[in-house]
Formats: sequence, structure tokens, C-alpha cells
Amino acid sequence: MDIKIMPGVLSGTVGAISSKSQAHRALICAALAKENTYVKCESESRDIDATALCLSALGAKVVREIDGYNVQPVNREEDDKIVTLPCGESGSTFRFMLPIVGALGRKASFTLEGRLPERPLSPLYEELLRHGCELSPQGSSPFFSRGQLLPGSYCLDAGVSSQFISGLLFALPLLGEDSELRLYGKAESFPYIELTLAMTEQFGVRYEFENMVFYIRGSQRYSSPGSIRVEGDWSNAAFWLASGAIGGDGITCTGLDLRSRQGDRAILDILSEFGANVMQSDAEVTVRSAGLRGIEIDAQDIPDLVPILSVVAVAAEGVTKIRNAGRLRDKESDRLAAVTSVLSGLGAKISETSDGLVIYGGTGLAGGSASSWGDHRIAMSAAIAATICTEPVHISNAEAVNKSYPGFFEDMSLLGGQVIM
Repeated sequence: MDIKIMPGVLSGTVGAISSKSQAHRALICAALAKENTYVKCESESRDIDATALCLSALGAKVVREIDGYNVQPVNREEDDKIVTLPCGESGSTFRFMLPIVGALGRKASFTLEGRLPERPLSPLYEELLRHGCELSPQGSSPFFSRGQLLPGSYCLDAGVSSQFISGLLFALPLLGEDSELRLYGKAESFPYIELTLAMTEQFGVRYEFENMVFYIRGSQRYSSPGSIRVEGDWSNAAFWLASGAIGGDGITCTGLDLRSRQGDRAILDILSEFGANVMQSDAEVTVRSAGLRGIEIDAQDIPDLVPILSVVAVAAEGVTKIRNAGRLRDKESDRLAAVTSVLSGLGAKISETSDGLVIYGGTGLAGGSASSWGDHRIAMSAAIAATICTEPVHISNAEAVNKSYPGFFEDMSLLGGQVIM
């Protein structure tokens, strides 16, 4: 799908969609519990659907209702059949489900789409092999897994992917004996690990953590709280909040938890540092434009914000430097290259470094054509950038937004955006 976005800043009020990151975790814990759980999650997306489909394939019953999912647990009885788990392009789904399948002792064929087969799986891959699993070569699709994951001592580089750590934190409590998970290196995206710990705690699973080591008691059982509500998504709300920062009468986002453990809640502090006017009250946030200036951004814990923060940087006077973002090269696209290509194509002055970006702001954007690179966050960032261009922007493969935010362009229209399909 190709769309055209006309110039013109956005304003108004928009409700935050449900957090994709939290929805993955809630559905998994619910499927591993002893009792049924209702997961209130008003929004759907391809990634959330992927996790629901995989859990259903393992024997859970995940039924979509008006405002959420009714989840009946996975049948724990051994089954020698190979189950097919359709992960789509969801890295979270694949990396979470792989250790869980091993803990359940199931045989599985994971189908992977887009760039997912190319995305890193080490060192999780080697740890699973070392603890009883038999796996296809990395890069395979379909990717096969069989064998019983064994308890013991695991060791992971914390700087590769928080999803590897979360996957093991879901799986290891299910094993018959105790385990430990040792982390080394500089932890990346630690707020996502905290999201996992917060969710498993609601389902009665406990860990001890000291000196970068998780001590995990075996034979734990997930216990359903009965129902659980998925928070509003700070990662996707960031597009609207950033839009408020770069022009117009301001944008208000409702349905956000200001005490959330989602790392991308940091968007408020970063927009304030840029110079935007940020106001908070109860479960809503309003951001208005002001005199924006370039800043330095450490993206270690907020990699998903880099594309839209780059758009804000274009609108800010002076230079913005983004660092510790090297992992973005292994996302749905090489996001550092994608952001550089899209924004430079629209008239920005931007360059890549080995692990980040340098953006020279205040020069304005002309408009033109932009590819989504098949990446939802690139498509949405290009759309927000279009609002401050002098000419229309044509975005190709704009359907990439369906991965996390199928209603993005409808909400953009409600905020005054001129979207031509």
C-alpha cells in the first residue's frame, strides 16, 4: 500500500493503543498458568496475533473478544507431534517462545518471515543447545526445535538482546530443578526485562537477583490473577507526542500510565530536554511545540524511540547526536540506515556513525518519496516527518504499520492529518 501525506501539523487528542510489549508477556503468562485468565487488551496487531497463534498451536485456547483475550492454559501433557508456530516477523514472539517450547519438551517448527531469520539468536542459541535442545542452524526458516530444556547454570551477554533474557525467565521456572541465569556485559534495554519481571510477579513467579545473577527456583507454577489489563503503549504514543513537539497547538495522549515500567516512557524527559512543553495529569500527557534545540541521546534503553526522535531532531536548531543504538541494525530493517535514507531523501542533513546518528536540525524538509523499508517504525516516522515538509510525502509499503499499529493512519486523520490512500 502506498499513501500520500500532505503537509500540515497535527493537533488534538488521541487514545494510546495497548502496549504490544506488555501484551506479549501477559498472553504468555496466562497460557502457562493453571487457571483461565482474561487479558484486557483493546488493540490488536500482527505481532500480538503471532504470539496468540503460537500459544494456541501449543494447546492453549486464546479467544479474541471485544476488548481482550480469554486465555485457557496450555495442556502440559507430552505430545510427540511437531507443532507449527507462526511467528511472522515478531522477534519477541520467536525469542520468547523458543525457550518455552524447550521447557515444555515439545517439538516445534517455527515459521519466520521478513528479516526475522537473519536477526541474531546467539548467545541464546548456544545456551539452549548446551542445555538439552536440538535446533536448526541459525538463519533457517522454518526453524525446528526439539528436546527437553534442562535446569542448570545459564550465561548470557546482556548487551545483545533483552528478549533472550526474558525468554529464559519465562521458561526456567517451569523446570523440575533450580537454575541460575548469569548476565555479563553492559545490559541493554533493561526496562524490558523489568516488564517481564513485573508480569511474571503478577502470576506468582518469583526470582532472586543479585550481582547480575538471577536465581530461579524450579517447579514453580504460574497462577492466574483472574484478569489483567494491558497498559497503553508508550512506544507508539511517542509518535503523537513527538508530533506535538514539532508543531501545531499540541497533542494530548490519553490512556497512558505515568508510573509504567515501559522504558519508552522516557520520551517525556527527552522531549522536555529538546525544549518542548510537556504537561502531565492523571493518565494523559500533552506536548506542545516550543523552541527546540539539539541534544545528545543515549539510546541504550530506548532503541525503539530512535526513528521518531530523529524526526524531532530535524525540527530542532543545532546538532543532535544519538549513540548506543547499534542494535538497530538488526531490527525489522537496519534502522540507522533506514532513518538516514528516509530523512535525507526528504531534505534533512543526517549521517550515520558506527552506533548512532548525527542530525543537523533547523534546515527544514522539502518532501518527496520515502520507503518504509518494510518497517513499522520507519513508516510511522516518515508520516510524522511529512507533516513538517513543504511538499507532500509519498510512502511506499505503508502497510508495515500493521505490525504494531494497524489504525495509525486512521488516528492520524483524526488529528487533522491529510492522508491520501
